[in-house]
Amino acid sequence: MRTKVPHHRLIYLLSVAQRRLQRWMAARPESEVTPAQAGLLFILGRQDGVLMGEAGAALDLGPAGISGLVDRTAAAKLIERRADREDGRAWRIWLTPKGRTALAQAKAGAAEVNAALTEGFTVAEIDIVARWLTSIQDKFPRGVEE
Repeated sequence: MRTKVPHHRLIYLLSVAQRRLQRWMAARPESEVTPAQAGLLFILGRQDGVLMGEAGAALDLGPAGISGLVDRTAAAKLIERRADREDGRAWRIWLTPKGRTALAQAKAGAAEVNAALTEGFTVAEIDIVARWLTSIQDKFPRGVEE
């Protein structure tokens, strides 16, 4: 006999959690960048000068999404866009000095948020949550480019 699995409303819970977390992070007074901009800064902190398409793929954004994010982040003087030396049609993005400062602040803020998110849970429990969230990307791969 099969055990009945409880109905947890996972889609709803994921959606609400994501919206609340992003709103909370964006509303923090010390937050100089949006969560999306912070994500872009984190990518550039690991590898400065990435192609815009590579950054978009890492952030799960299509061409229009990464273009808008890069435009907004460049307007804030956190990054600069430069034509690729080998392919004039391609653009690479680079951190500015202001972007490096914002990256350091975003890292500190992310550490605080991660501490709050994991509070009250064991490392083993968080490992399971992380594995489950990561599995969603494999179960529901990115489809048609946006």
